[in-house]
Amino acid sequence: MQTPTHTTEANPQTLITSTPALDIEYLLWNPQGTRTAVLVHGWPDAPRTWSQVAAPLVKRGWRVVAPALRGFAGTRFRSTATPRSGQLSVLGRDLLEFLEAMHIEHPVLVGHDWGARAVANAVGLSPRVASHICMLSVGYGTNDPNQVLSYGQARNYWYHWLMATPRGERAVQTDRHAFTKMMWDTWSPSGWYDPAEFDVTAAAFENPDWAEVVLHSYRQRWGHAPAYAECAADEARLFPAPILSTPTLVIHGAADTCNHPDSSAGKEAFFRERYERVLLDGVGHFPQREAAHRVASEILRFAEAGA
Repeated sequence: MQTPTHTTEANPQTLITSTPALDIEYLLWNPQGTRTAVLVHGWPDAPRTWSQVAAPLVKRGWRVVAPALRGFAGTRFRSTATPRSGQLSVLGRDLLEFLEAMHIEHPVLVGHDWGARAVANAVGLSPRVASHICMLSVGYGTNDPNQVLSYGQARNYWYHWLMATPRGERAVQTDRHAFTKMMWDTWSPSGWYDPAEFDVTAAAFENPDWAEVVLHSYRQRWGHAPAYAECAADEARLFPAPILSTPTLVIHGAADTCNHPDSSAGKEAFFRERYERVLLDGVGHFPQREAAHRVASEILRFAEAGA
């Protein structure tokens, strides 16, 4: 494990822990906190996306942990033989192995975009692993390649289809900065971010495995790349999407032009326990960045109710 740096709300520790497949880099705020939230970033983003959400949680006395997904930032594969899979099921398995390595029990799991799929899949594979989950910008049960898509949502997914082509492969491999910046520029109302913040975040995409993981993720989920045999058992448990017994909060920006807000509506039948969905007016695809204090407030309200 790396030597810890001094921890403040703005300056978390950057550490590494090892799982069977990965050396996972993570940010840690308030290591002595009495309750733990694990915050999982999406695509194209990095653990620093949670900095402004972490601060109110830390003030409430929580420990906050934000791992880097496979292929991002300082997370590295431990073996050259491990497939550079981006399957959605493997993101859930990675998260379970991270929690085990960190000895974290019954945290609140919060995820955005890819991270939302990771936390839902982790709970789908291990129903009692979390006390609560919160999914940002993604509706549950939308991993299925045979799902019904409106033409509007198919248009939103232009980048999925582009990545299925040789031209898209080249963009991911050789023009990743401009390619990912296009998402930040078009998924939320204009002017929502500081260009310098994007540049710092985009350093996480220079990971040597980023392109391969990203391309496999988007291609495999629509049947344009093979699923790896190592994931077969988890895939069978997650497709079709299982009903969850963990209290779940969904937060979706009403101005999200990546995943239309309708894609998270009408999911109540998937949940046996408490389920809530919150729409944020004027907010796009990155609520944790665009409305961080509102997101933190909703997480605390939901997770601390009855505590």
